[in-house]
Amino acid sequence: MAEGRFELPEELEEFRALVRRIAEEKIAPRAAEVDETDEWPEDVYKVLVDADLMAVGYPEELGGSGGGYLAFGVLMEELSRVSAGVALTPGVSKLGVIPLAVAGDREKERAMTEGICRGEILMSYALTEPGAGSDPAAMTTRYVRDGDSFVLTGTKRFISGAGVSHAYVAFATTDPSLRAKGVSAFLVMKDDPGVSFGRKEEKMGIRGSPTREVILEDCRIPADRLIGEEGAGFAYALKTLDYSRPAIGAQALGIAQGAFDVASRYATERVQFGQRIADFEAIQFMLADMAMKIEASRLLVYKALALCDAADPRITYFSAAAKCFASDAAMEVTTDAVQILGGYGYMREYPVERMMRDAKITQIYEGTNQIQRLVIARQILTALGA
Repeated sequence: MAEGRFELPEELEEFRALVRRIAEEKIAPRAAEVDETDEWPEDVYKVLVDADLMAVGYPEELGGSGGGYLAFGVLMEELSRVSAGVALTPGVSKLGVIPLAVAGDREKERAMTEGICRGEILMSYALTEPGAGSDPAAMTTRYVRDGDSFVLTGTKRFISGAGVSHAYVAFATTDPSLRAKGVSAFLVMKDDPGVSFGRKEEKMGIRGSPTREVILEDCRIPADRLIGEEGAGFAYALKTLDYSRPAIGAQALGIAQGAFDVASRYATERVQFGQRIADFEAIQFMLADMAMKIEASRLLVYKALALCDAADPRITYFSAAAKCFASDAAMEVTTDAVQILGGYGYMREYPVERMMRDAKITQIYEGTNQIQRLVIARQILTALGA
């Protein structure tokens, strides 16, 4: 934040303008088609690579363009303003790299980051399982040490980018009865023996970003693919979410802003009872509430992102708060946007119905908002010594 002002530095606002121009010119025209076909948009990915946007938020010494988490959040916000599905292309890869960073595994972090920034590697984060969602310590994917290799067996569910991504951070346990204490993290490659993928899930929203199971059947990987220390995987997973949740908040913020832009513009053009619907107090109140929720979300999301850049110990609390508040706001704003457009809002000719569908997942993934409230409450009680 600029000193003495609640504003982003000028260079980040200039960056926002650049991303918005690319998004409106290159991505927005494809957004409805990507949603309709639910096909991975290779051409749009190339736009992001060619514009050096896949390098945003990564250290320059690792091949990135710098800017940190705050810049990455602005990127997510502006891409999500036109297509939440496309925003997941950089978003999911960033999620994949964070565990390498929090584990201090610099060699793997460098290799993956350089590949992502060059447009040669996409990453995914494989934590969730059929029986382990909000309770990730209940995972049953097993690993065993076999000489100079690890062998992994199990199924990961609802993995964003699965099948398209080249690399996966997969979490597995040496013994399910140990719960969190038995979990380690591994770097698994798409072409490793024993790796396969389930069917593509037919999702409500964030279409164009594939979601599949990652199936590990006696998947043998070199021992040096262990990420960080053995037995520390669960801690890495939770710390990763501290750093990644504000980006989901930024995605939700962008979705809400996009829907508000459409709805407010429509309200000034739609005439009923001989006047613009924007002149009716009922619509004005809706727009005012939407605007307040967006502005409050933006301040909370930016604060959480800035705390991530500072590695501030408060990030667990603020990351959960930002993700939870912004995603709830996005669901409310997009629902109101559909209402303002009336029958037109319900039709795919207008983008607000897509934005409403996209908003819903932000309340669910990377920890449901019920889990976020538990995290927030525990942080409050811990601070009180209760």
